[in-house]
Formats: sequence, C-alpha cells, structure tokens
Amino acid sequence: MNIRLNIAGTQSFVDRAMLNELSEKAVIANRALCEGTGKGSDFLGWLTLPSTLDKTELLKLNEVGQRLRANSDVVVAIGIGGSYLGARAVKEALSPFFKRSYNADAPCPELIFAGHHLDGDYLCEMLEHFDGKRVSCIVVSKSGTTTEPAVAFRIVKRYIESHSGDDAKHRIVAVTDAERGALRSMAAREGFDTFAIPDNVGGRFSLFTPAGLLPLAVAGLNVEELLRGAADVEKLSTPDAAFEQNICAQYAAARNALYKSGKKIEILANYNPRLHFVAEWWKQLFGESEGKENKGIFPAGVDFTSDLHSLGQYIQEGERTLFETVLSVDKQRRTLEIPADDKDLDSLNYLAGKRIDEVNRQAAEGTLLAHIDGGVPNIRVEIPELNEYCIGQLVYFFEKSCGISGYLLDVNPFDQPGVEAYKRNMFALLGKPGFEAEGAKLKNRLAAL
Repeated sequence: MNIRLNIAGTQSFVDRAMLNELSEKAVIANRALCEGTGKGSDFLGWLTLPSTLDKTELLKLNEVGQRLRANSDVVVAIGIGGSYLGARAVKEALSPFFKRSYNADAPCPELIFAGHHLDGDYLCEMLEHFDGKRVSCIVVSKSGTTTEPAVAFRIVKRYIESHSGDDAKHRIVAVTDAERGALRSMAAREGFDTFAIPDNVGGRFSLFTPAGLLPLAVAGLNVEELLRGAADVEKLSTPDAAFEQNICAQYAAARNALYKSGKKIEILANYNPRLHFVAEWWKQLFGESEGKENKGIFPAGVDFTSDLHSLGQYIQEGERTLFETVLSVDKQRRTLEIPADDKDLDSLNYLAGKRIDEVNRQAAEGTLLAHIDGGVPNIRVEIPELNEYCIGQLVYFFEKSCGISGYLLDVNPFDQPGVEAYKRNMFALLGKPGFEAEGAKLKNRLAAL
C-alpha cells in the first residue's frame, strides 16, 4: 500500500536526452543529500528522523498529548510557516469535515491554529471562542521572538493564566531550541513542558519533530503510523537507490526537465478538499527551498473540481508556462450513490446509481486528457487512501524530492535568505530598538509612493 508516481503525462513535452541526463544527475544528487556532501549539509537532520526518532521522546510526546486531550476543550497550536503548516496539512487531511474525531470513544479537543498571521479580528474572535472552554496551547518557535507567533503566544498565554490559575503551566507546552532562545528561557523560568527542535532541522522540514507530531498527537492521530510511512520511503531512497526504484529522484528529474523546457509554474492539484492544506505546506516547502538566485519553479495550489470553474480556462488556454502535479486518492472512506429522479429536470438521470467518487474520478481523468491536449504536462502522485501511513509517505516523498530538486537547480535548498528582507523593514517601521534610523528612511520612501 505505497504511494505511486506516474510521469507518463510529461513524456511528449520534454527531450528524452535531457530527461536521461537529469535522471543521472538526480541519482548523484540523492547520494550527495544522503551523504551530506552538498549545499546546506548542516540542515539534513530531517533525512533520518522517521527511522531514528528517540523512543523515549515519542513516549513523552504521546503522554503530553494525552494530558492535553484529557484536560482541554480547545488546544491552540501557535506557529508560522513550517512550524504549523505541516501539522495543519496532516490534521486536515485525516480529520472529519464536521466533527472533531472519528473515534467516539476517545473524543479529542478542538485543535485550532494561531500565530501564522497578524490579523486582529482573528485573534479577537479566537478569544471570544474560548469563552467557557478549557484552553491549552502548544507554541512552536526556535527563538521565541518571531513576531507573528510571539504576539499570538503573548495573548493566548495571558488568557490561560487569567483563567487557569496555578494550573496554567500545565496547559502550555513549548517546542523550541534545545538550549537557547527567549522561549527556552521562559519555559525554564515558568515550568512549562518542553520539546526540542533539532538544530539541524529547518522549519519546513520539521513535521517529523515534536513541532508537527505533538499537535497531531493531541488531534488523536497515530504518529507512529505517520513515522512508519515516512520511514518506508526513506528506505526506498537510500544513497545507492537506483533511479527506477526512487520515486523522489524521478519526480525531481521530471519537474526539472519540464522547467528546462520552459514550464516555470507547477500547480499541485487535488480532487479531495481534505488535501487543500497539503498544497499549502507543499508551496512553502518548494517555494522557500528553490526560489533563490533568480531560479526556481513557482509553486501554486488548486482544488479541483472547484477551481476548474475559476482557473480552468487559464489552465486550458492561457500562457503555456504551466505543468500539473495531481494528487489522486484510490479509496474513499464513504460511498454515496446519486439517486434517480422521476422528472429528471436537471438531466442527471444518466448518473443515477453511480457513486460520487466514481464521478469525481472520471472528472479527473477527463481533465487530465484535456489539459495534456491543451499543452499542460501532467505528473500524478497516486495515494492508496488517506490514513497516517500513506500521508507519512507523501510528506517524506515531497521532502526528499525537494532536496534532490534543489541540488539539480544548483541552489541551497535549506536556507531562506530572502525571507529576512520583509522582517527587517517591518521591524524598522514598528520602531524596534536599533532600527530607528532605518525606520525614518522607510517612512519617507512610503510617503513618496
């Protein structure tokens, strides 16, 4: 029950010799990644996390998760970027649409997210939502000073302290640097439970650390199965893995062949709304890893069939700079047949007796052919079903593919120097100590715009 990759929909769009060359380079890049001889090698701790995560830490993680589940109505996961997107992607992919938990015998608290933007209305309504509920929080930040999560944590922490008294410290868990930083110091002073993010794991690769696993444990998901799925893909992409057996290398080679052929935008499409946040996580993973040195494929996400009614026209007939990677799910959890109608005023009786998932699949197949005919190459990632094991495979597949793809682009996939520019300007405009002179200059520039 493994995820599968199908790149047949790219073959008529790329030069065979180019793909063969990139296939060989992808094998070399995978070896460099595994052996730590490429760019950014000091941030490769994520590579073996699924197979080597400390069992004692996993036990503690499950114990803390159980405590928060038992004592909370709402748990707020505070973080930004990779500190929250991975957990949210997995949680949304595996959770029910209209209730908290599939397991009626072990209900879970509501897991909500904060600290990923600076919208005041959201935070005010969140506080109103807390009324009459037992609230706990998990705050994820290596430094504890990143503006968005630090602001949210200050607000949530004050609420918990004012409503929980002496129990407050048992309702706050910090996932942070192992030894230093503002959040680590605060946790030591105030007695919060803590977990460490390894120094050699960057935020967008941190799902298999407590940053991702603890919120998922609180949500009642089986983190051991998530890790098992990831570990199985880890085994398939060892340093000596042949190209034919390494789907990570295959995906990296195919997308880079398309990039060299003029396809500069990759859209990650799904036909299951549960996968919307998988695309949001994927966008950060590839965008922040590859978009540097004036290089990189621009990542975008679409939800089909919904977005076929908004972006379908552009995808079919717009500028031919796109290619598509489609997530498809083999097995649905539920089946529902379309009923017959005596009057058939909507002319849908030809669908009577068909399952909704069958109609959805035919929509996907028809769209695939239409887009290929319209000049849009297609890569397919086929997922047997939405469960922890398969999602663990999917996450690690994309992480490993991203590292290989970055090396094929000849960039460091594990830094993000461009992210600091907006932060510096924001600090200056907000009057952060030490930025006063720069702030005055920026305000003059804004006034002239």
